[in-house]
Amino acid sequence: METPLIRMEDIHKWFDKTYALRGVNFEIYKGEVIGLIGNNGAGKSTLIKILSGIFPPSKGRIFYQGKEVKIKTPKDAIDLGIETVHQDYSLVGEKNVAQNVFLGRELVKPAGFIKVLDTLRMEEIASEKVRELGLNISSPTQEVRFFSGSERQGIAIARAMLFKATLVILDEPTTALSVKGCRQVLDFISQLKKNRIACIFIDHNIGRIIPLADRFVVMSHGQIIENVSRENTLVEEIEELLVSC
Repeated sequence: METPLIRMEDIHKWFDKTYALRGVNFEIYKGEVIGLIGNNGAGKSTLIKILSGIFPPSKGRIFYQGKEVKIKTPKDAIDLGIETVHQDYSLVGEKNVAQNVFLGRELVKPAGFIKVLDTLRMEEIASEKVRELGLNISSPTQEVRFFSGSERQGIAIARAMLFKATLVILDEPTTALSVKGCRQVLDFISQLKKNRIACIFIDHNIGRIIPLADRFVVMSHGQIIENVSRENTLVEEIEELLVSC
């Protein structure tokens, strides 16, 4: 039997008197796309922030490819190949495409006795990656603040793909996007799946992810209340479940 890429076991989280997560068990396999859905306050963001290393669980264990790991910082998560694309896309608007793709992991080259940024190489690689995702970006030297929401989303995903992510977490990626932008994001997720990169797509709208999700995990009040494959459920059934939460 295949070992899960990530397994979270009996995860609890308290914030003072607020009991945010209540014994959550969650797993995802290599190349799998999971739609993590639930109403506001369900615990979705808390769960992925633990997985992203933003804060630790109050109780529970996390396993990566069968081995228990401690994810205490975002760097710990990145070192495991976990890349999180937050609602703000985790980009710096005043920096260009290449600078954002390599943010914090810049390439350098020798120049005499010192090392300098290999700007040309980073621009070449960034251009190649955004083209692979079908992004219509004319130059890697363009500042990202001039791009649309879906284009910025694509740049963030290109960064995750470049650095060999094994899991990409997309936190409400279609918020405030046009219909065309939403379609592009779904195309990006399809590209991740083709590359055997697992994806957690967090949204409150199941209709956006039904074409690509392998499985739906529904949360309410800090607990998982449904975990079902796409083939074994109807959209209307999960929507009704969300309404009743």
